Amino acid sequence: MSTSTSTFVIRWINFLTMILALAVIGFGVWMSSHQDECKRSLTIPVMGLGALILLISFIGFLGACKHISLLLWTYLVLLFIVLVAIMVFTVLAFIITNTGSGHTSPGLRYKEYHLEDYSSLIHQAGEYSNPFISIMFLCCLVKSEDCNDLSKRYKFLKEYRHAELSPIEAGCCRPPSECGYLMVNASYYDLSYKPVSTNKDCKLYKNDKSIKCYDCDSCKAGVAQYMKTEWRVVAIFNLILFVILSFVYFVGCCARRNAGRSDQLKVRGR
Repeated sequence: MSTSTSTFVIRWINFLTMILALAVIGFGVWMSSHQDECKRSLTIPVMGLGALILLISFIGFLGACKHISLLLWTYLVLLFIVLVAIMVFTVLAFIITNTGSGHTSPGLRYKEYHLEDYSSLIHQAGEYSNPFISIMFLCCLVKSEDCNDLSKRYKFLKEYRHAELSPIEAGCCRPPSECGYLMVNASYYDLSYKPVSTNKDCKLYKNDKSIKCYDCDSCKAGVAQYMKTEWRVVAIFNLILFVILSFVYFVGCCARRNAGRSDQLKVRGR
């Protein structure tokens, strides 16, 4: 690739990504003013991602415009780190999302989920050993309002049993069916009877909207199923992004090499 072509491509690619980065930062600012606490909690990660993209793009853009070999080296090193991170995450995502599935229960249309069916990585993530992860989990993945709204959405028990609940609703808003608790409505169970199962989730479940089955393994399994679905989509997106960034990295290498040659010619000309 010629000097002018590689420089032109790198310049415009990074110019466009700088605009994209500014849009991401702007989106983060918008999220910070949102009433939803869950969206506000994502403000720093989103703005951090935008700032990182802006920094890398600016270095590449400036290096291509000024033919500065050092800046292009820095740009390539940072881009290489991003490529490695994307590749590692994508491989892990495909490995993690290759296990686990729901189990059908008699008389229920929705499925129930068991934590032991999923990857050990998700199993460890489900232990909530990190307080920050625990808070984010309770805030963004399991909203008590969603569990309480089940009784409003499904006024009749027959309608509720034949509903297509999400994995999180099925695992976090209700006790496992093997407990044998009598269902009063979609968000309330009669806990006066002794559970017929030794599953520890049966004792952990409470009708309290702030407790429900949030500490249950069934809830962690529901989150694992949610992560499995979401991560598979993210993994496919990352695979496409990896191919695009690999092309950008190749063009950047050409631009860096051509800038190095320009520096050598300047030195010789002196």
